[in-house]
Amino acid sequence: MALDTARDMSLSRIAMKAELLDAETELRLAYAWRDERCEQSLHRLITAYMRLAISMASKFKRYGAPMNDLIQEAGLGLMKAADKFDPDRGVRFSTYAVWWIKASIQDYVMRNWSMVRTGSTSSQKSLFFNMRRVQARLERETAAAGETLDRHQLRQMISTEIGVPLHDVEMMEGRLSGSDYSLNATQSTEDEGREWIDALEDDSEQAAETVEHRHDTEQLRSWLLNAMNDLNERERFIVRERKLRDAPRTLESLGQELSLSKERVRQLEAAAFGKMRKSLEGQSREVFHFLA
Repeated sequence: MALDTARDMSLSRIAMKAELLDAETELRLAYAWRDERCEQSLHRLITAYMRLAISMASKFKRYGAPMNDLIQEAGLGLMKAADKFDPDRGVRFSTYAVWWIKASIQDYVMRNWSMVRTGSTSSQKSLFFNMRRVQARLERETAAAGETLDRHQLRQMISTEIGVPLHDVEMMEGRLSGSDYSLNATQSTEDEGREWIDALEDDSEQAAETVEHRHDTEQLRSWLLNAMNDLNERERFIVRERKLRDAPRTLESLGQELSLSKERVRQLEAAAFGKMRKSLEGQSREVFHFLA
């Protein structure tokens, strides 16, 4: 922690000592980077506005992220801004860079707020960074007016104030009200307390289910093979091609291969299924869907 603090102070001191660019110099550096990919010009542009990045990063310290990481993300946003900046538009680089720096820091904060993704849409991002502030202000204003709000009314007012759907407000309220907990944490303070992970239902297939499934599969296979043995070679071929392939063949393609008409192949198929049904009647009705 002490090392990080010292590094933060060092970066801040370097940034504060960087040159201040006038509009003409800034424009010249931007053109040199855009048109000639001059890295020296890019370095001067980035260094000159690093103080802006650090200043913006400091505003997000309350979200619990290390300041050094926030500064790094702000620097990445500043570099993206420099790479996409178009000096022909007549806008100062600092004005343009603010949006990229802010977006980079916000994305980092939201990625690291929780192991569960907090939000991805623009409305969710707006809620994450503004909901508590807006909620506190609305509560102060209604209290000053001698009014009271229930939770539903407050959510509706937040939704209107920020301009997001009500269900997004309800979702974000739930996500911000809790925090991450380890599944290996004990459910009680006792040393022998059970861990929370032990309370999760095991959704994997149990041994008894595996054995039962294997037995049923083998039984069905045995019944089917016995029924197939009652067919002649041509009937077995038609059944295999029509029912046992991943991509069943058409009656027409089988007719061409066997030198039979499409209708004749259909008749042979129906006769084969009739024989198999008769063979299966005394064993089980569980495989009838296979012949449907």
